Amino acid sequence: MGKKVMITGAGSGFGKGAALALAARGHDVIATTETESQAEALRKEATNICVEKVDITNPADMDKVRNWDIDVLINNAGAGETGPMSDVPMTRLRRVFEVNVFGTVAVTQAALPKMVAKGSGRIIIVSSIAGVMAGPAFGPYSMTKHALEAMGKAMRAEMAPQGVDVCLLNPGPYNTGFNDRMADTMWEWFDDKAINAPNRDMHLMMKDLVTTNQMDPQEVVQRMVELVEADATTENNFVPANIVEMLTQQVGS
Repeated sequence: MGKKVMITGAGSGFGKGAALALAARGHDVIATTETESQAEALRKEATNICVEKVDITNPADMDKVRNWDIDVLINNAGAGETGPMSDVPMTRLRRVFEVNVFGTVAVTQAALPKMVAKGSGRIIIVSSIAGVMAGPAFGPYSMTKHALEAMGKAMRAEMAPQGVDVCLLNPGPYNTGFNDRMADTMWEWFDDKAINAPNRDMHLMMKDLVTTNQMDPQEVVQRMVELVEADATTENNFVPANIVEMLTQQVGS
């Protein structure tokens, strides 16, 4: 039996892939995008999917979510930001927290009441391997994903007695374009005046590490589908399963 699934950040990448895959398997999908222009583009491509503009940082858009009776929420929307912690502009750091952390909490809180009322539901939080590992240049993004790990682990215990399952999805570096855009953000402002400027080569090395030999995002899309359809989930779901070991070996070599 199909489920009603809402996906945030479905204009591209994992979210779009999951929306198309789940709809093809008979699920009732609400694919949400940050902007109306993204929504219009997706509507033209996927006529069998309900597409709505939902900016998770916009309180007014949360009213839409409160009115939807969904079975599964996939918290996929996110922003990327890189740069050494000694220099990252606070406006940029606050923005990435606003989207990745506060926006994710807000949309989850909006979806939960109807799940609790019927005693069932699932929240899938797209964290990252950066949620359990942190390295040079990627501190700002990793901070937000560490916060989502705390959110997911706390909520999993809190919501289980009310019939709502909460789990975390932790992808490694996949070729959606997101990592490339994120890796470029620090170079929009980082220069020779930065406190951490002497370590420029290290930051360039990290950029290459994250953006080289990225994997097929279909692996993550498939895992999203599996988590939607599973009878039960595990707390963390790494994709690929050995990603921690893979990255540890790369950094050490």
